[in-house]
Amino acid sequence: MSERMQLDHLAVVLCRPRYPENIGATARAMCNMGLGDLIVVAPENCDLTRVLKMATHAAAEVIEQMVIAPTLADALAPFNFVVGTTARLGKQRQVIESPALLADMLVPVSRKNRIAIVFGPEDRGLTNEDLRLCHWLVNIPTADFASLNLAQAVMIVCYELFRACRQQSEEHVPRLASRHELDGMYEEVKEILLRISFIQPDNPDYWMNPIRHFFTRMQLRAKEVSIIRGICRQIRWYSAKRYQDGCDSKEG
Repeated sequence: MSERMQLDHLAVVLCRPRYPENIGATARAMCNMGLGDLIVVAPENCDLTRVLKMATHAAAEVIEQMVIAPTLADALAPFNFVVGTTARLGKQRQVIESPALLADMLVPVSRKNRIAIVFGPEDRGLTNEDLRLCHWLVNIPTADFASLNLAQAVMIVCYELFRACRQQSEEHVPRLASRHELDGMYEEVKEILLRISFIQPDNPDYWMNPIRHFFTRMQLRAKEVSIIRGICRQIRWYSAKRYQDGCDSKEG
């Protein structure tokens, strides 16, 4: 069966935006391209008068339904797939270097999964900690001057998503584990790997990054996440039991 991009399964997430005008301009760009779900994480200034002035009357509904979240992790918890935007490239960052390619790749994912597109603050972009919450990263190619206005970046990505909703894809991707489910799994995996000294305790997140990349490529379903967490719990139980058995034998 042919599939199209499901725009109602997409949300734009602005992480720690500094200026209310950029929130309003983002809402307007989303409205132009048929997207309606906007989440704003810990905004520095969310003066609704200034926001609505830039949003204009047409995008007022996007602002009225806008969700304010305290942290990025809270904002992304219900989503099954997360894409972060970045201007920086490097070997530690597996980046899709085209919003058009990203949009085409998201078409089959969007049918049964909620997708968040995350944009960082205007002055610094997303931090490494923010990027760990993302399945994929996308870069908007530019000339020598790589800095884009936040709303301009949103418009470019939203345009490609809108374009993809007018095309068809034969590929199918089932419902994936949510961000909340994945984060719980990663915490359990990290705890077990620390316990058996597989990763170093001084900077465990650094050692966990390749493991996160490995699982991200697999696009885990909720049932698979549950299996992995069950294995971690069994390892924890067995190691505790062996320790207790050792203590009992010494006392005997």
